[in-house]
Amino acid sequence: MKEIILTKRKSGLLSVITCILFLAATAAGAVLAGFSGADGAAPWIGLCAAGIIALLCHSMVMRRGMPVLLLTAAECVFAVCVLVYGGTRFENGGSPVLLAVGAVWLCIGWIPFCGLKVLRPQEALVLTLFGRYFGTLRDDGFYFVNPFCVAVNPAAKTRLNQSGDVDGGAAPVILHTQTGTAQPEVISRKISLKIMTLNNNRQKINDCLGNPVEIGIAVMWRVVDTAKAVFNVDNYKEYLSLQCDGALRNIVRIYPYDVAPNVDTTGDGIADEGSLRGSSEIVASRIRDEIQKKVKDAGLEVIEARITYLAYAPEIAAVMLQRQQASAIVDARKMIVDGAVGMVEMALDRLSENNTVVLDDERKAAMVSNLLVVLCGNRDAQPVVNSGSLY
Repeated sequence: MKEIILTKRKSGLLSVITCILFLAATAAGAVLAGFSGADGAAPWIGLCAAGIIALLCHSMVMRRGMPVLLLTAAECVFAVCVLVYGGTRFENGGSPVLLAVGAVWLCIGWIPFCGLKVLRPQEALVLTLFGRYFGTLRDDGFYFVNPFCVAVNPAAKTRLNQSGDVDGGAAPVILHTQTGTAQPEVISRKISLKIMTLNNNRQKINDCLGNPVEIGIAVMWRVVDTAKAVFNVDNYKEYLSLQCDGALRNIVRIYPYDVAPNVDTTGDGIADEGSLRGSSEIVASRIRDEIQKKVKDAGLEVIEARITYLAYAPEIAAVMLQRQQASAIVDARKMIVDGAVGMVEMALDRLSENNTVVLDDERKAAMVSNLLVVLCGNRDAQPVVNSGSLY
């Protein structure tokens, strides 16, 4: 469904139409004055009524809220005056026409108040008229629309783990708590066009190696097409939340938690070093693209997705911690051994170059053994001085 934007109209042809309405209303007022007795006040009553009605019709067509508000208030006051004047005339034996007109006018004169709408910046209001889509108000300001239009927002009562929505001009809803006290909650029919943050609950998902991990994401989103958001899906907030969970599960199962050999995360058939922990930016970007494909038909735009929580599931967290510790210990030992071997080689080369000491193979082996024990040990060395011969 294509979005129809309602804006305040400019003057021009509408002014000519207003003049025609004014003349028609004046003629109707004169006829009414003739039927009511045509005393001195009746023509002026008809003329004033014609002017108010013509200006009110013009303001309604222009969708300008403030003139409609003032003219409707003046119309109601004028209707009261007509009602009082007609009642006085009727008591004095005059015609009851003005009394009836004033009563009917007062009964229906307040209806334009129902068409007044106030919008703040970054707000929208989707309107339907007798079940059909009428249009959307998107610009901030004071508007008048058809009084019989109804604002539609199926997600008005939905409260997700997200930033606050628009609450101005809403109807209070009474909620009953467990203590029995009633608490009013404000429900708004307006749709926020601001950037909002959706932070769903953490999910437990198996990575590509079958290890369960817990992961949570925050999604920045906004409504770009109000007609699609309201009419294409039943509840666009719940729809977005479900699509976020589905996209997160689809992407996470492609990656391992840590870098693993022989794992292809890009789909090109070549193993790479992608992982949830080391490639968080790439993973978040893929999650964002996956969500955007799903919510495009709902008139939503996903601006960014961020990973807010990532850890192994509690049932394997201790085992994986031991594995990480063992891997770290092995890497540290490997580095120590490589450094110790290099130092031993350097020591032997320096002794041979300067002819400081001439060592045979047996003494070199003993020296290498002693140096490796000293350099690779966890404790400080305790040297023993040998005062005798090695043979």
